[in-house]
This record gives sequence, C-alpha cells and structure tokens, in this order.
Amino acid sequence: MGWFWATNGDSNTSGKCPVDHKKFATPTNADAAPASGGCPVDHSKMSIAACPVVSRKGEEVLNPMNNMPEYISSERAPGQKISLPTQRTISTIPKGESDSEGLWEYPSPQQMLNAMLRKGKAKDIPEDAVESMVDVHNFLNEGAWQQILMWEEKYTEQTRTEPRLLKFIGKPHDLSPRAQMYLALAKVFPETFNSQPPFDRHDWTVLRSNGKDGWDQVRYVIDYYSAPDDEDTGMPAFMLDTRPALDSVGNCVDRFTHWSVPLWKKAMGNTDV
Repeated sequence: MGWFWATNGDSNTSGKCPVDHKKFATPTNADAAPASGGCPVDHSKMSIAACPVVSRKGEEVLNPMNNMPEYISSERAPGQKISLPTQRTISTIPKGESDSEGLWEYPSPQQMLNAMLRKGKAKDIPEDAVESMVDVHNFLNEGAWQQILMWEEKYTEQTRTEPRLLKFIGKPHDLSPRAQMYLALAKVFPETFNSQPPFDRHDWTVLRSNGKDGWDQVRYVIDYYSAPDDEDTGMPAFMLDTRPALDSVGNCVDRFTHWSVPLWKKAMGNTDV
C-alpha cells in the first residue's frame, strides 16, 4: 500500500494534496463535506474514472481502452456560472504499445464538470471545486502508476524496457476481494482494520516487455481509500492499495514474494528493510 498525505505547497506525485483548502473553508453544502471539515471533495462518493460524456453526435461511442466515450465535450454547460479550464493535462503514463501513441491525457475541469452533470453527480459539488477535483484525480493516478513501476522494477531491470499502460477501467461499485476481506476483518478487529470501503477501484492492464520485441499483459487492481487527516496539518490524506491481480501464477508469485521477502529479511535481523 502507499500513503499520500497533504502538506503545503504545489501538488506533485510525491504525496502532496492538490486541493487548495484555503478556498473552501466553508463548504456550500454541509452534507457534501467530509466529516473532518473543509475539503470540497466528497471522497466517499468520488469516482476517479467516472468521466462518461456525450459523444460528438449525441451517441455514446466507448473507447475499449478505457470504457469511456471517444469524444469528451469541452463546451460550457447550460446554467454554468463560472468558466473552467478546457486544457487537458498530459500524464507521465505511456499509452499503448509504442512510443508513437504518446502519453495518456487527463480530462480537463470543464470535461469533468460535464461528466458529473450528465451522471447527476454535480448537485453537491461547487463549480469552483471542480478544478481541485481534477487535480486530485490526476494526483492519485500518478501515484498509482508510481506504485506499479515499483512492482514492475525487477522486470524492467531484466528487459531494460519500461512498462506501458494499455487500458484501464473504473469499477467504483465493485469491491475487490481484498477490500471485502478487510471489511469483514474490521467487524471482528475494528481497532486494526479500516471499516470504510475504498471510494473507488480501478483495474489497469499494464504491458510488460517479454524481452522478445513483444508485450505480456498484466492486470493490476487499485483500491483508493480516504485516510485520516494529517495530525500536524489537518489536511486530508489518501491511501492506494496497488497490486497485481491474482489471475496468473506469475502474479501470485509476485504477490507472495513482495510481502514475504521483507518479513523474512526483518526476521533475519536486516534492519534496512
């Protein structure tokens, strides 16, 4: 698992919360605010992947790489009170099988608002909070990719080829087996395990070089959790649980060694673990 906590300063992928909480000290809707206070993003309802919008011709044409429409509207919504940026941010995540496909792009704030309006999820979200929500969206996905790179490190060293992201899909309403297990354990050991479910789940299909001018597809499961606010700053924190799916022998071995090897080294007196 990886923790992402808030400090003052600009957002980046090393752990800083991108939400400017000074702008939202008093939420416009108390019911939409988290129990801890000022963050305008309701993490219990936020779906990182919920960006379905109307296509150019009014038809929903889904891209099989991300289960989202090919065309995402950047037009100002009817009744919209403030202008939102339409520029999309380029991620650091390589897209598809070759360099010619470039990098994945994140939705713009205007596209995010249009998506939420269409799905009926914008009622309790202030328009001036949408830009920060997009920052959170981008920030957490960049963090997820960094965790995947850590899992893939040994294969990257062997092949000298960085992994790439082929496709992804959001499953905010599907609890992963591990999330279900943690919730069950929380009923028995409430002091040890978190009783709150993840606010989102992604399945990412990663391309791993097979060393023979080809790629193997590896599915990763990512659970996104809201964590307790930082004790020193009062800013919100997040936790990502990123791991290979247990759908192949290789992934099972990677999962076992990932957790067992550090424990063994620690048991043998290695304090550097």
